[in-house]
Amino acid sequence: MAFAVFADGSANLPKKYLDGIQLLPCEYTVNGKPETYLGDVDSFDAHAYYDGLRKGNVIKTSLLNTHLFLTQFTPILEKGLDVIYVSMSSGISGTYNAAIAAAQELMEEFKGRFVHIVDSHGCGFGNGLLAMRAALLNKKGMDAKDAAKILDDEVPHTCQYFTVDDLNFLKNTGRVSGVTAMIGTALHIKPILFGDSEGHIVSCAKVRGRQKAVEVLAKKYKEKKMDVQDLPVCISHGDCIQDAQNLADRVMTITPNVPITICQHEPFSGAHVGPGMLGLFFRGVER
Repeated sequence: MAFAVFADGSANLPKKYLDGIQLLPCEYTVNGKPETYLGDVDSFDAHAYYDGLRKGNVIKTSLLNTHLFLTQFTPILEKGLDVIYVSMSSGISGTYNAAIAAAQELMEEFKGRFVHIVDSHGCGFGNGLLAMRAALLNKKGMDAKDAAKILDDEVPHTCQYFTVDDLNFLKNTGRVSGVTAMIGTALHIKPILFGDSEGHIVSCAKVRGRQKAVEVLAKKYKEKKMDVQDLPVCISHGDCIQDAQNLADRVMTITPNVPITICQHEPFSGAHVGPGMLGLFFRGVER
């Protein structure tokens, strides 16, 4: 049975990868003013957004709620189609649980229909790559239940490693302590972070200096990489394009023919990692 593929603005997908994917909006506030991000990362003014954060803008994000999923999924099910939604990690947001509640309600209402929520255990391209894979499986005519199993099996192989330039943004969201942020900033310590097997953001290394952080990200790719299976290696950045290109060049020396996508990091999770965030997303042997 054919199915519809959903993701949301946190998937970080450029327009060229949106064929077959429907995006749900993400809500946040900038200094108390409501904003809606529809997921068009190509039109997102990253410099203005991250420069605002540098200057002290206060941005607060909201989870996607159950009502949104009900209103978006219902018309699809009424057409006789199934639904697969690739969610940002349950370890960093309540969005996954809200989607699960909607799925249970809808499958009770629409007997015989299938609604599956993929817990990507990631964010940004960490769920975007899985949404792209879901769209490819759909185009191949795969049954929704078979596609759901493949996607769930792919979650542990969707690697995401990133670094941040300012630890205070992680401090503000409770990822590091105030003391750690203060000392790390003074000593120019750059953490290497990743989404673990439960979807929590954890540190796997700490290095001194930005250049060393870029080197370690490339080293992680060399250690973990697998075949891309029609999916690119993706790099996202919080208004630091030169660092992103530096990382891309290092990836190309490891796998010269791999397709690489570079784009700005979306605003929804960008508020939590801040300007200078640099992330590398790819298919790997393990996280």
